[in-house]
Amino acid sequence: MPTSVPRYLVPFHPKRVPHFFTDVLIIGGGLAGLRAALAIDPGLSVVVITKDEVEQSNSNYAQGGIAAVWSPNDRFESHVENTLVAGGALCDRQVVEHVVREAPHRIQELIDWGTQFDHIGDHLALGREGGHDCDRIVHAMGDATGREVMRVTIRRVKQAANVDIWEHTFSLDLLTSNGVCRGALVWNARHGKTMVWAKQTILATGGAGQIYRETTNPEVATGDGMAVAYRAGAELRDMEFMQFHPTVLYIAGGSRHLISEATRGEGAWLIDRHGRRFMPDYDPRAELAPRDVVSLAIVSQMEKTKHPNVYLDLTHLDPDRVRARFPGIGAVCHEFGLDITRDRIPVRPGAHYMMGGVTVDAEGRTTLPGLWAAGEVTSSGLHGANRLASNSLLEALVYGVQVGKAASRAAAGQHDDFRVETVENPRADDLGEPLNLTDIRNALKSLMWRNAGVRRDADGLAQAIESLNHWCRYVLPRQFTDPTGWELQNMLCIARLMILAAQNRQESRGAHVRTDFPQSDDARWKRHLAFRREESV
Repeated sequence: MPTSVPRYLVPFHPKRVPHFFTDVLIIGGGLAGLRAALAIDPGLSVVVITKDEVEQSNSNYAQGGIAAVWSPNDRFESHVENTLVAGGALCDRQVVEHVVREAPHRIQELIDWGTQFDHIGDHLALGREGGHDCDRIVHAMGDATGREVMRVTIRRVKQAANVDIWEHTFSLDLLTSNGVCRGALVWNARHGKTMVWAKQTILATGGAGQIYRETTNPEVATGDGMAVAYRAGAELRDMEFMQFHPTVLYIAGGSRHLISEATRGEGAWLIDRHGRRFMPDYDPRAELAPRDVVSLAIVSQMEKTKHPNVYLDLTHLDPDRVRARFPGIGAVCHEFGLDITRDRIPVRPGAHYMMGGVTVDAEGRTTLPGLWAAGEVTSSGLHGANRLASNSLLEALVYGVQVGKAASRAAAGQHDDFRVETVENPRADDLGEPLNLTDIRNALKSLMWRNAGVRRDADGLAQAIESLNHWCRYVLPRQFTDPTGWELQNMLCIARLMILAAQNRQESRGAHVRTDFPQSDDARWKRHLAFRREESV
């Protein structure tokens, strides 16, 4: 890369910082990370590091549910084919088939742990979402599946005697020696920098939606895990594929709340400013088309009507059913004076889920020895170019188990021969003139939304890379002293890879739409684009 990416964000020396030793280090406290912790042999020590409270993750905010073949009328083959079709021919069929077949086992496990999924009589209530041809979405508390699943999982992790959770701790970088991951350098306000040495390390840090101005992701989703893996020399791929959720609440001054796809599964319509239902004009599946199709249709309709949003309309549905099925969405809209049973909900697309990330194999092994990864931080082959609705919590559960077991086996095979490696970054602090980090961050988010959003083209991407190169030249070499600066550096690093990938892929596929190359080109582009940091580690 013409713009240098420093190996480590901050200076450190092993004789000047505290040290901590554990068998397995897990970076990230979402569903994938916590499920991995529960799969580790109880005889091994585990440290889970999360930069906020453990409840703050994309997993916790997931509304729709978990896709699983549960009904006797459903078939594994159908779920597999739906996933492959949505993925734009870039899914790994073997991965998809394995994850889909594991789904009922993971659902039953959650039930056994005490998860209160919604029922109709004695049977699990199953919803439908875009891209699925059968009712197979298991949900909880109407539209708060993530919160309920995380409640049970967090409780179980906190009961595990071998697992410690370090909250409000920022993972600065992975520690590497002789091409092997040895743990991580972390920071918190109480202890400062600490070198955490581990036999095996698991990344489960989630996505990067905060790189965009419009996003459903919480503040913590700044692409940190992808950035630390990249700086350590691991391969990243599919970075051009950011999924945009079609329906994000769009009210001036309000947070960009997700309006679950399940609303359309229950029969909600998308209408424009004139009250016209427009999705049948774009796709025969109408509101239940995959997310990339619906997002593109909404953006096109906004442009046609010269209006900043479209509307989600549930007013033709049974009011009691709507209130019972979507209590969380109803409460959020009520804060802005909207009754979802009577009023149209203003929505537009927002960055939602990163299909790309750290390359992993079927067990969750990365290209860097000693490092594993699971969940949204990865490119596993499950989602391809466009994730099928409600396959994300499923991936976190299945890969969490796999990566936990695999890392556990690897750690158990290593002797308790803990020692400090001669890993250091002697580069001195160089704070330079103070920078307005908030201004740069806002400029980055606006640039990405404008030039690398739902639709892209060569001119916009060229402008984006020019701006990013300029910012990277004077921001990346800086050595900041708190997470505000470190997050910005991670966001710039990952945003730049996303733009480079989008420039390289001269076709449209899944969530990547090039208006100057509107067709898919299997002959040239039915493949993954991968990146590694050029400097050897």
